[in-house]
Amino acid sequence: MTWAMKQGVSSPSLTGKSAQMTIGGKTTYGDVLWNNHLIGDFSSQGLHDGNESLNKSLHNFTYDVYFYLNDVSISQALEFDINQFVNGQSFIWGHECRIAGGHEWDIWDNQAARWHPTGVSCKPQSNAWNHLVIQVQRTSDDHLLFQSITLNGKTSVLNFKEQPTSTGWSGITINYQQDLNIHRDPYSVWLDKVNFVYW
Repeated sequence: MTWAMKQGVSSPSLTGKSAQMTIGGKTTYGDVLWNNHLIGDFSSQGLHDGNESLNKSLHNFTYDVYFYLNDVSISQALEFDINQFVNGQSFIWGHECRIAGGHEWDIWDNQAARWHPTGVSCKPQSNAWNHLVIQVQRTSDDHLLFQSITLNGKTSVLNFKEQPTSTGWSGITINYQQDLNIHRDPYSVWLDKVNFVYW
């Protein structure tokens, strides 16, 4: 596997400083995951939240990002995750856009540790900026609620609810992952205007 991340890229870019994520190598269906710790230990935002008061207070999350590919068809899948680890419970709202894998959104089944098809189409555009907005919630009774996925202005309501698993860590992270196809075609994805909202 080979991979790289280059920040501050001027083109293609919406802001003049996109991040270019590249994957390649000889591993069929290989993948690379980039992880950003936002709240808790190793926070990139300086939000260490030692007493966990911020983390425990948060229930609603929105992952808003623009992404660009020259040729969408050679990507096996792109993954966008929101993760909350709180009160000894692990809430992983995984969202995978299967492209070469079937043009469908899958969501992560926390209990079974596998992908669950949603029936929602995922067809991002080549040579264009695609706008993705994912909304999720940790419910008042501590369940994961996958609320909606909006791709290029089209919203699909999921309202899928499931149970968390256990964890010994506390914090909030977001992930981005891209996967190689059966032919191991290398490719890049550019991310820009990444915005994460919580309340």
